[in-house]
Amino acid sequence: MLIYDALGFFEKKLAKAQGKGYGSNSITSEITSVRKLLGHSHPSLCIDIGGNIGDYSAGLRKHFPDAQIICFEPSKTNVSKLNNRFESDSNITVEPVGISNEAGSHILYSDVPGSGLGSLTKRNLDHFGRDFEIEETINTIRFDDYWNQSLSRSPIDFLKLDIEGHEMDALHGCGDAIDHIQIIQFEFGGSNIDTRTYFQDFWYFFQSHGFSLYRITPFGIAPMKRYKERDECFRTTNFLAQKITHS
Repeated sequence: MLIYDALGFFEKKLAKAQGKGYGSNSITSEITSVRKLLGHSHPSLCIDIGGNIGDYSAGLRKHFPDAQIICFEPSKTNVSKLNNRFESDSNITVEPVGISNEAGSHILYSDVPGSGLGSLTKRNLDHFGRDFEIEETINTIRFDDYWNQSLSRSPIDFLKLDIEGHEMDALHGCGDAIDHIQIIQFEFGGSNIDTRTYFQDFWYFFQSHGFSLYRITPFGIAPMKRYKERDECFRTTNFLAQKITHS
């Protein structure tokens, strides 16, 4: 019936106004939101986990020209593109591995080589007419191992997570490094259906580690004071977690 179509239309519009489903193609808004939380500080170290072809890293480079940026991306197709894109930029380092809660060899599934939908889970996207039949063997590491060995336990101003449903694995793989990160951005959406992870998992993880949570909306960042079941929206949404500091 037309009335249900109309209600669905308004439901989608109202949700997007709250940031639910606003997470696609919003890199500028995302980095602007990060800058707001950073205030007047100038980040020196930014981490891009799930770099794909480098658009987010390039955005960070534009907004934070003096920052060191480390981009993690496991897809060989995308690593080649990243190396070509940033080969003359000494401030951007490309690391050709995935980040997870364990080091090892895994299968990266995707619909096409180098897809932005690539995931360690073979997703069911039949409802979108996509299949996940492309398989590539990749290596993963724990971020805390990299932080200890390659970064000498340096404080991290900003870390972005977009790894198609496996963000919680990466967070658990941060170990002690989680207490030395000022701001974390993470994506939540349809891939979390396939990995059976929920916003509640993120809420309690960050609460236990002393972070405040915000949702990125078309109108800026919205503080999230408590967990609500209606926040379990599986349309691509981006969140910010900020370490609570006590003066």
